[in-house]
Amino acid sequence: MLMKQQCLLKRAFLALVVALIALFPVTHEGTLSSVAASGDTTPVASIDSTTLDQKLQAILKDPKLQGGITGVSVRKADTGEKIYTSFGDIRLRPASNMKLLTGSTAMDILGPDYQFSTEVLTDGQVKGKMIHGNLYLKGKGDPTLMKKDLDQFAKDLKAKGIDKINGNLIADDSWYDDVRYSQDLNWSDEHNYVGAQVSALTLSPNEDYDAGTVIVEVNPGNKTGDLPKVTLTPETDSVVIVNNATTVAKGEAKSISIAREHGTNRIIIEGKMPLDGTRSQSWSAVWDPSMLAIDVFQKSLKAEGIEIVGNGGMKTGVTPSGATVLTSKKSMPLKELFIPFMKLSNNGHAETLVKEMGKVRSGEGSWDAGLVVMKEKLKQFGINTDTIVLRDGSGMSHKNLVSADELTSLLYNIQGKSWFPAFEASLPIAGVPERMIGGTLRNRMGDGLTAGNVKAKTGSITGVSTLSGYVTAKDGTELIFSVMINNYISGPVTPIEDAIAKVLAEYESN
Repeated sequence: MLMKQQCLLKRAFLALVVALIALFPVTHEGTLSSVAASGDTTPVASIDSTTLDQKLQAILKDPKLQGGITGVSVRKADTGEKIYTSFGDIRLRPASNMKLLTGSTAMDILGPDYQFSTEVLTDGQVKGKMIHGNLYLKGKGDPTLMKKDLDQFAKDLKAKGIDKINGNLIADDSWYDDVRYSQDLNWSDEHNYVGAQVSALTLSPNEDYDAGTVIVEVNPGNKTGDLPKVTLTPETDSVVIVNNATTVAKGEAKSISIAREHGTNRIIIEGKMPLDGTRSQSWSAVWDPSMLAIDVFQKSLKAEGIEIVGNGGMKTGVTPSGATVLTSKKSMPLKELFIPFMKLSNNGHAETLVKEMGKVRSGEGSWDAGLVVMKEKLKQFGINTDTIVLRDGSGMSHKNLVSADELTSLLYNIQGKSWFPAFEASLPIAGVPERMIGGTLRNRMGDGLTAGNVKAKTGSITGVSTLSGYVTAKDGTELIFSVMINNYISGPVTPIEDAIAKVLAEYESN
């Protein structure tokens, strides 16, 4: 009987403990996100929550976080004091929050006024209207080079009286090494613009500057049974279009796929395009960006009446050291390039910056050299580099690791840098619809105190969503925050990030 009473007392005590835990949650330090059994897709926020800790803990009970891990770190921007952290010291995958590390180090190493360059050179002599020798198009990493720039090069040559080239047209991409993909890029991403090859000589199809890609546009044919019409921007013979699609009757469902065949420059188009169908458009990464550039340049020369004569053709090669520069172009300064880079989260820009940092600091335009330079600079920024793993510049790798506390530490420590205003201006701004201002946050947090207030970098790869940046609280306190959600499988989880940002925007310390 006594043992039975003791057992009942133990059960009653355990029930009381469970009830107390439910009423008074564990402190936020080092706790996992709580599990809820509801299928509700909106963030959980308790009406009764009053303190910052309680409000954020309530949000982190969202059922979509079950089985994953979420790192959150919040600091005061003026002192760097941490006012909230939950798994803030746990290394997590940053996705495109990696660009905060890449961008800050590039700003410091290269400088906000840094410009990339592209040159047109010859190893021969200009006699009369003819170049007797090869003509080189030498790229030095500019991801903003466009067809209009190659057209201008051709006009410059024409203005010099040149109308013939008795030699080869040579693409020189030797400014960087010949490794075109970062080490952990999935092969299934290679055809997509987010995984385009990184080359020192490359071309962008428009002013989003997705270098190494062409825009493929598919429109209906003239009648049922026709092949759909396909156009490329820029026009080029360096890729092969394989059109297996069909134009079908009005009202039928559209099902167009556009994908580059792995390891080739064959872009395969399949499916059905109804006569009344809207265009399908895709930014397709090419297999060899330098050959895309030289092919488009050859077309620009031809449009200006400049011919390649003799046995000359298009090749790749290295410009001799004594070659003569005939014309050249500098890119926009880095502070301007950062707008499409950070606002639109351009992966190619990030990887180019890694290679350029390696080239400038160590003379080697490679990921290996650039990542070493980045790590050294991050250490100077006060980051504990023993706790991070750098595998690329864009965050596409699932092997990158950094903690939320280190991200907020970085964002705190760089505020005093002379280039910081340009860096901050490049961050997406919540709820601002203009694409090059709101960026990847233009359709998020568009009301209340977050609109126009949250300035932060987004990040997303499979199972990962992140948001890190700056926000001004209701009481005027400037805050730095990082939210890193890893290993979620039911989404979207961006409403959780937005809810946290909303709490910070409404924060009043008194």
